[in-house]
Amino acid sequence: MSGISGRALHHVFRIGNRAATMDFYRKILGMKVLRHEEFTETCAAQCNGPYDNRWSKTMVGYGDESTHFVIELTYNYGVKSYKLGNDFGGVTIKSKTVLEKAQLNKYPYETLNDGRLLLKAPDGFNFFILNEAAAADEDPIKFIIYNVTDLSASIKYWNGILNMTIIRQDATSALLSYNNGRFGIEFKKIDEKFDRAEAFGRIAFGVPYALQPDISNLIEKNSQVILTPLVTLDTPGKASVRVVILSDPNGHEICFVDDEGFSQLSAYDPSSEAELDKFIKKDPFQI
Repeated sequence: MSGISGRALHHVFRIGNRAATMDFYRKILGMKVLRHEEFTETCAAQCNGPYDNRWSKTMVGYGDESTHFVIELTYNYGVKSYKLGNDFGGVTIKSKTVLEKAQLNKYPYETLNDGRLLLKAPDGFNFFILNEAAAADEDPIKFIIYNVTDLSASIKYWNGILNMTIIRQDATSALLSYNNGRFGIEFKKIDEKFDRAEAFGRIAFGVPYALQPDISNLIEKNSQVILTPLVTLDTPGKASVRVVILSDPNGHEICFVDDEGFSQLSAYDPSSEAELDKFIKKDPFQI
């Protein structure tokens, strides 16, 4: 099968300091809370990682997930921090207001040689800011960066098997996309030992429900790794979704979720911000 064409949905960050993290995304990056969900039991697809405890999920972004790529912030109660690896390179955002907000709030940043700004989230994740205004109909989140040890193997997997289009490529990096570069993943070759450590996340793509078994069969046919076979995940009071979780040659996790269920689950919930703040205030584990 060569017809995979996923819709990029979100990337997952595992966070320890939920209050400081939410200040960063809202006050510095200028994102809004799209929805918030609390769970008393661990996820069947390890959405909250290898933890068996109460956890929460908060989606933030510059617009609804139906039209924008967003960030999923996963918080495990009682876990204050995670060791960072070198698997995740960062998020690139096009925005004219982040610098203003960083200066106003005295948030530290670095100006790189190429003019980009580098800000680090409270848990250490990199955000590269292109200090220019995004168009009114443009998603400010342009691409995420995945570090890899073997660039050719990554291209073979993401382009050759998952059918992503190569937007640009050189000896040390490649940008691939399902939507002609409006959002993509940049794979950057690193020479040091690859380490996913504890803070690793995953990217999610939406595909038709009927396509998910074909994706599973394609991965098996190519002798690649399926971390979680097709499974249905429930969210209390909301729509259920079916997912299959894959692993690329470097261990980067990829979730293919059914569009039909996810379009209902991901609907913007205007009450979520107040709900999130309520849980932050009464969290006995909050730093």
